[in-house]
Amino acid sequence: MLTRGPRDGVNRAADAWRRAAQHLLHSHSALGANYRRLRARLGAPKALTALAHKLARLVYRRLTLGQPDVDKGREPDEARFRQPRLPWLQRQARELNLHRVPNQLVPSPVS
Repeated sequence: MLTRGPRDGVNRAADAWRRAAQHLLHSHSALGANYRRLRARLGAPKALTALAHKLARLVYRRLTLGQPDVDKGREPDEARFRQPRLPWLQRQARELNLHRVPNQLVPSPVS
């Protein structure tokens, strides 16, 4: 009888990629930012699998095509995802009758 679903057994390579992806949770890299965004949207298990797949693709491309490792950091990546949310936030503020106050420089408390 044919069955559907995953076969029994542990894929050690997939397990290793997931462990590598798990360590990017607190990383200050673009991959770490990507993982945190995915985790917020998809949930931890799916985000972990998605990032493990992304890592495997990155390593494959570097090994086969010789693409260099370029890490832009998380700032450009986060800015790209922050920009589309601004109109939504402005609309929400108008609907809630909130007013925007310009940023002011406030001296930090001395401890």
